[in-house]
Amino acid sequence: MRRLALASLALLAFAAHAETSSPACKPNAKWAEPAPPLKVFGNTYFVGTCGISAILVTSNDGAVLIDAGVEEAAPLVEANLRALGVKLDDVRYILNTHEHNDHVGGLAKLAIDTHATIEAREPGASALERGRGGPDDPQFKLGLTFPPIANVHRIKDGDHVKLGTIDIVAHATPAHTPGSTSWTWTSCEGDRCLRIVYADSLTPVSDDDYRFSDDAAHPGVLDTFRRSIATVGALPCDILLTPHPDASDLWHRLGPDATAPLVDAAACKRYAAAATKNLDARIAKEKGTAKP
Repeated sequence: MRRLALASLALLAFAAHAETSSPACKPNAKWAEPAPPLKVFGNTYFVGTCGISAILVTSNDGAVLIDAGVEEAAPLVEANLRALGVKLDDVRYILNTHEHNDHVGGLAKLAIDTHATIEAREPGASALERGRGGPDDPQFKLGLTFPPIANVHRIKDGDHVKLGTIDIVAHATPAHTPGSTSWTWTSCEGDRCLRIVYADSLTPVSDDDYRFSDDAAHPGVLDTFRRSIATVGALPCDILLTPHPDASDLWHRLGPDATAPLVDAAACKRYAAAATKNLDARIAKEKGTAKP
């Protein structure tokens, strides 16, 4: 307990230093481009790369990590944890948004190095253990793979991951992949508490053969996609984070070069509205009704 309390002090000191001394990430960064660890709010920290998010939530009883980035990013995430004063074995759980190599490529190494419990919803959990998505993944035929992870613990929509004062809730948002999951929790600074949403990707990206509008080949997928968008849009949302920082304009909202407010209660609604627009455009293209 004393070690974790001292680590908490180190987190506060480092976060204050990082905001003023670290180079800023820029939009459209490469996936493995190193980023400094940054305090988001309260006990929530960004520990990923400039191009791909990894989010740390801390407590005196340990920490929870969400996402791991590409395979090459694992040492960068671990270095960010150490820079914040968090030992690898303080990470008790690692959660996942979706089963693509840009977000889980580094998960196998982090799982080994931290001894953390890996949590994911089906069918994402099976994909993590297999090392690639299944045939129901819109990007399946791209052949994307990642190092497999053993013994993934299955969770369900609405389940809570609890550790000390941490209480993170899983929200099924199967859209970008069948296992896509968004996560919510509350972080506090003194008496001020904010609702944080780590909303998974809602982009209709696929291989060349997949059609979201083909209900015969993919029954119910389009309706499920729209329900997932609605789920994210309805979440109580003071701070929006996303697996790709650019999707939520993070580098204009966080870090030494921030020009926009980090706190925005309408951010999730706008994220959902943009996702609906993108999906509608994709369906129109598939049906040949898109405007030139």
